Amino acid sequence: MPRYGIIDLGSNTIRLCIYEVNTSSKGPLQKRDIETLLNYKIMAGLASHVHDGVMTKKGIKRAISTINAHLKRASHFDCKQIDIFATAVLRNCKNSAEATKAIENGCAIKINMLSSTDEAHLGFVGAQLDTAMKNGVIIDIGGGSTELSRITNGKDSDKISIPQGSLSSYSEYTEGLLPTDEELGIIAGHFLGLFESKAQASYSTKQLYGIGGTIRSATKVWGDMFNEGERYNYLLPEHLDQILAAYQENPGTFAHKALQTIPDRIHTFIPGCIIIREVFKITGGQQLTIAKFGVREGYLAERILGYTL
Repeated sequence: MPRYGIIDLGSNTIRLCIYEVNTSSKGPLQKRDIETLLNYKIMAGLASHVHDGVMTKKGIKRAISTINAHLKRASHFDCKQIDIFATAVLRNCKNSAEATKAIENGCAIKINMLSSTDEAHLGFVGAQLDTAMKNGVIIDIGGGSTELSRITNGKDSDKISIPQGSLSSYSEYTEGLLPTDEELGIIAGHFLGLFESKAQASYSTKQLYGIGGTIRSATKVWGDMFNEGERYNYLLPEHLDQILAAYQENPGTFAHKALQTIPDRIHTFIPGCIIIREVFKITGGQQLTIAKFGVREGYLAERILGYTL
């Protein structure tokens, strides 16, 4: 069976995934046709290398070294095709074209820049392969942006990208290692303001769907800290309330416990939870169901394999 490599150049992580796909299966592409052979991430933190809207030379070098290391790993898998796509951190910086070209030259491979609409749509495509979604709103919280789309009768529409994610919230609004109560309020207020400036339609719904590491981390932390280690594939508003209340009561104690579950996301986790909680408030959502597949699997399905919903 053919193998495909995808490198996801994000604001917080640069991740390499190797997939083996059963192309002989009859009928539409399904989750069972896709086997993930490797899922390897490096916490590059590129958003922290954007100063005054400009990607620094240090950030560009960091991206080049990380991608080249991933390409070396991928070379052992005999892939039919290897693609790189970039999202908010490279898309939104003022020197996007210059930085993209420099990284391409340093890695000798083309970078496919996803627009905010592309990112939201491919996230929906990937999630739909994993979780049947008929009606609701899907949310993807990345390091540098948050995408929302309405789902109506199994189709996505009204896709918006809010230029604020978990890492950018931390980098822009937090002075210390962990955000203060005042900084949490600022993060929430800025996100709400950006949403109101972007939204052109109603996103009111009881059912939310979620993809991305921030949302998965929240389910892990809630399960480990508040549910005797049992993790669910969904979040409720009260789960976020428990997490945030425990953090605000004693940030140090909370962080010490959370380190056991999410050591690589400890600084961005609470800013991400603030965004999730705001989305619950904005939409009136009562449950957030988590899909394991997302943008990378959507890119594989639609951009590489030619699958369309």
